[in-house]
Amino acid sequence: MNYQEVAEEFTSLSDSDRLQLLLEYADDLPEPPARFGENPELMERVEECQAPVFIAVEGDSDRVELFFSAPREAPTTRGFASVLNTVCNLRSAQEILDLTDDFPSMLGLDKLISPLRVRGMRGMLFRIKRKTRELAA
Repeated sequence: MNYQEVAEEFTSLSDSDRLQLLLEYADDLPEPPARFGENPELMERVEECQAPVFIAVEGDSDRVELFFSAPREAPTTRGFASVLNTVCNLRSAQEILDLTDDFPSMLGLDKLISPLRVRGMRGMLFRIKRKTRELAA
């Protein structure tokens, strides 16, 4: 799904259903490969997140692959990571860089969750874009 489709999926729902969808996304976040657990320095901490969230971005300008580590006891954060994984993983660098920085607000969750949590999702997106720019250079 592209980011417009995901945003539409969220905004077409009532507030409570929107939160439920975020939790469903949390359940779908793939675990990172074992090599990241053995070498945690391969992942970057997302300092803006209250929960310990780590991201790795690999690939080249044609295909960028994302890996997330987010605790199950932080379902909102896992949900955000999974949404970003859905819209960014295995895309070209240009597709990722073209994703609007306002994407977190497009989901319509701003009034439903704390500003700190939205800030965490923005921090994830910022890191994904920064690492993608480095890969594409």
